[in-house]
Amino acid sequence: MSAFASTAPARLATRLTFFAAGFAMACCAPLIPFIKQNVGANESQFGMLLLCFGLGSIFAMPVAGLLAARRGPRSMMLLGGFGLIIFLPTLAMAQSLWTLAMMLFIFGAALGTIDVSMNLHGAHLEVQEKRPLMSSFHAQFSIGGLSGAGLMTLLLSIGLSVTMSAIIGSVVTLVAIVPTVKRLLRVSTGPKSAFVWPHGIVLLLGALSAIMFLVEGAVLDWGALLIIERQLADPQSAGIGYILFSAAMVLARLTGDHIIRVLGEFWVLVVGGIMCIIGIAVILLSSAPLVALTGFLWLGLGAANLVPIFFSAAGRQKVMQPGLAIAAVTTTAYAGVLIGPAMLGFTADLTSLPIAFWLLTLLVAIVPVTAYWVVKN
Repeated sequence: MSAFASTAPARLATRLTFFAAGFAMACCAPLIPFIKQNVGANESQFGMLLLCFGLGSIFAMPVAGLLAARRGPRSMMLLGGFGLIIFLPTLAMAQSLWTLAMMLFIFGAALGTIDVSMNLHGAHLEVQEKRPLMSSFHAQFSIGGLSGAGLMTLLLSIGLSVTMSAIIGSVVTLVAIVPTVKRLLRVSTGPKSAFVWPHGIVLLLGALSAIMFLVEGAVLDWGALLIIERQLADPQSAGIGYILFSAAMVLARLTGDHIIRVLGEFWVLVVGGIMCIIGIAVILLSSAPLVALTGFLWLGLGAANLVPIFFSAAGRQKVMQPGLAIAAVTTTAYAGVLIGPAMLGFTADLTSLPIAFWLLTLLVAIVPVTAYWVVKN
C-alpha cells in the first residue's frame, strides 16, 4: 500500500476537523446581535465579553501544544471539537454577563485547542507524505466558515430561535467530528518536555503569521469602512470587499498544494507577498470602483497560502518540538488578530484609514524579504 493510500483516512479526518472548526466559529457571527440582546450588554460591555473569547483561545493554545507534544494531537483535536459542540448552544442560552463571559472563554479555549492540534496533525501528514497538504486543510476551514455563517443566517431568517439555530449548528459540527475519531493518527511528537519560550525561526514564523492574520482582520473589520470612505460602493454593499477577499482565498487554498508543489514555497511566499501589496495599492489608488474592488481579489489570492506555509515550516523545524512550535506560532498569530485591528484603528484616528493601510503594506513586505529564511529552515 502506498504512503498516500495508508494516510487517506487521516487526511479526510484532518479536512473534516478543519471544516468543523471553521464552521463552529463562524456560527457565532450571525448570533452575536441576539446574544448581546439576551444579556442586555451595551457596546463597551460586549466588547469586553468578546475579549474573553480571544483570551480563552490564547490561554489554551500553549497548553494544547504542550499536551499534543506529549500525547500526540489526536486527543486534543477531539477535546477541542467536542468542546465546540457542547458550548456553542450555551452562548445562545446565557442570560447574564458573567455566564456569557465564562461560556465565551471556554468556547474560545476549545477553538484554541482544536486549532493548534489540527495544524500539528496536518504537519505530521505532510512529513509522512512528503508533499504540501496544509493549504487544502486551511481551505476546508474557510469553506466551513462560509457554510457556518450561511446556515445560521438562513435559520434565523426563516424564524428559528437563536437557541435552536445554535443547537443545529452543534449537530452539524458533531456530524463532521464523529467520523474523525477512528481516522486520526495516533502519534506523539517526541519525548515529554516542559514549555519553552519560542525562539529562533519559530519567532520569525510567529511574527509573519501575526502579520497575515492582521491583514485578514483588517479586511474584515476595516475593509467596508475603507470602501465607504473611498466611495467605491454604497454602505449597503460595502461588504462586497470581504466577500471578494474570502472567495479568492478559498479558491487559492483549494489549489494551493498544487501551486506550492509546482513553484516551491519560496516563490509562493515572494509572489504572494507582492500580490498582497499590489492588492492594497489598487484599493487605495484606483478611482474606478470596479478596478479598486479587484484589489480585494489580489489580496485574497496573495494571502491565501502564506499562513499554511508558515505552519508547515513550524511543523518541520528542529529548534523546538513541533507541537510547542505550532502552539507558539498560532498564539502569536491570534494576538495579531486581537491587537492588530485595534492598532490599525488607532493609527487611522491619528492619521487616516488609507494611511493605516499603506503602513500595513510595509508589514506585508517583510514576508517576501524573509522568504529565504523560512524556506531554508
